[in-house]
Amino acid sequence: MADNDADDGRAEGMSLDELREEIEEIDRDLVELIARRTYVADTIAEVKSEQGLPTTDEGQEQRVMDRAGENAERFDVESNLVKAIFRLLIELNKVEQRENR
Repeated sequence: MADNDADDGRAEGMSLDELREEIEEIDRDLVELIARRTYVADTIAEVKSEQGLPTTDEGQEQRVMDRAGENAERFDVESNLVKAIFRLLIELNKVEQRENR
Protein backbone atom coordinates (compact mmCIF):
# COMPACT_ATOMS: atom_id res chain seq x y z
CA MET A 1 0.00 0.00 0.00
CA ALA A 2 1.05 3.60 -0.59
CA ASP A 3 1.58 5.46 2.71
CA ASN A 4 -0.55 3.05 4.68
CA ASP A 5 1.89 1.49 7.09
CA ALA A 6 -0.66 1.55 9.91
CA ASP A 7 -0.48 -2.18 10.56
CA ASP A 8 3.33 -2.32 10.28
CA GLY A 9 3.04 -5.93 9.13
CA ARG A 10 1.24 -6.96 12.31
CA ALA A 11 -1.52 -8.81 10.44
CA GLU A 12 0.94 -11.41 9.21
CA GLY A 13 1.04 -14.33 11.59
CA MET A 14 -2.11 -13.30 13.47
CA SER A 15 -4.81 -15.86 14.10
CA LEU A 16 -8.31 -15.44 12.70
CA ASP A 17 -9.59 -14.50 16.17
CA GLU A 18 -6.83 -11.91 16.58
CA LEU A 19 -7.61 -10.46 13.16
CA ARG A 20 -11.30 -10.24 14.05
CA GLU A 21 -10.42 -8.50 17.32
CA GLU A 22 -8.38 -6.02 15.28
CA ILE A 23 -11.41 -5.37 13.04
CA GLU A 24 -13.60 -4.86 16.14
CA GLU A 25 -11.14 -2.29 17.48
CA ILE A 26 -11.04 -0.49 14.13
CA ASP A 27 -14.85 -0.50 13.98
CA ARG A 28 -15.02 1.10 17.46
CA ASP A 29 -12.52 3.72 16.35
CA LEU A 30 -14.57 4.45 13.21
CA VAL A 31 -17.75 4.92 15.25
CA GLU A 32 -15.91 7.21 17.66
CA LEU A 33 -14.61 9.29 14.74
CA ILE A 34 -18.10 9.49 13.21
CA ALA A 35 -19.45 10.66 16.57
CA ARG A 36 -16.73 13.33 16.80
CA ARG A 37 -17.40 14.45 13.24
CA THR A 38 -21.14 14.63 13.92
CA TYR A 39 -20.56 16.71 17.06
CA VAL A 40 -18.41 19.20 15.14
CA ALA A 41 -20.93 19.30 12.27
CA ASP A 42 -23.71 20.03 14.80
CA THR A 43 -21.60 22.86 16.22
CA ILE A 44 -21.08 24.24 12.71
CA ALA A 45 -24.85 24.11 12.20
CA GLU A 46 -25.35 26.17 15.37
CA VAL A 47 -22.86 28.79 14.16
CA LYS A 48 -24.54 28.89 10.73
CA SER A 49 -27.92 29.36 12.39
CA GLU A 50 -26.63 32.14 14.66
CA GLN A 51 -25.07 33.91 11.68
CA GLY A 52 -28.07 33.38 9.41
CA LEU A 53 -26.03 31.33 6.96
CA PRO A 54 -27.58 28.67 4.71
CA THR A 55 -27.40 25.03 5.77
CA THR A 56 -25.79 23.97 2.50
CA ASP A 57 -22.34 25.14 1.41
CA GLU A 58 -21.63 23.45 -1.91
CA GLY A 59 -18.09 24.80 -2.08
CA GLN A 60 -17.24 23.32 1.31
CA GLU A 61 -18.89 20.02 0.38
CA GLN A 62 -16.72 19.87 -2.76
CA ARG A 63 -13.60 20.54 -0.69
CA VAL A 64 -14.55 17.69 1.65
CA MET A 65 -15.08 15.36 -1.32
CA ASP A 66 -11.79 16.41 -2.90
CA ARG A 67 -9.95 15.73 0.37
CA ALA A 68 -11.69 12.36 0.67
CA GLY A 69 -10.50 11.41 -2.81
CA GLU A 70 -6.95 12.59 -2.10
CA ASN A 71 -6.82 10.63 1.15
CA ALA A 72 -8.21 7.55 -0.56
CA GLU A 73 -5.40 7.72 -3.10
CA ARG A 74 -2.83 8.35 -0.39
CA PHE A 75 -3.88 5.22 1.49
CA ASP A 76 -4.53 3.14 -1.65
CA VAL A 77 -8.25 2.74 -0.93
CA GLU A 78 -10.96 2.71 -3.59
CA SER A 79 -11.74 6.40 -4.14
CA ASN A 80 -15.38 5.85 -5.14
CA LEU A 81 -16.04 3.89 -1.94
CA VAL A 82 -14.49 6.59 0.25
CA LYS A 83 -16.38 9.34 -1.57
CA ALA A 84 -19.65 7.41 -1.19
CA ILE A 85 -19.09 7.18 2.57
CA PHE A 86 -18.36 10.90 2.78
CA ARG A 87 -21.40 11.73 0.65
CA LEU A 88 -23.50 9.77 3.13
CA LEU A 89 -21.93 11.55 6.12
CA ILE A 90 -22.53 14.95 4.50
CA GLU A 91 -26.16 14.13 3.67
CA LEU A 92 -26.84 12.85 7.18
CA ASN A 93 -25.36 16.05 8.65
CA LYS A 94 -27.44 18.21 6.30
CA VAL A 95 -30.65 16.39 7.23
CA GLU A 96 -29.86 16.82 10.92
CA GLN A 97 -29.03 20.51 10.43
CA ARG A 98 -32.32 21.13 8.64
CA GLU A 99 -34.30 19.29 11.32
CA ASN A 100 -32.66 21.32 14.10
CA ARG A 101 -33.34 24.73 12.52
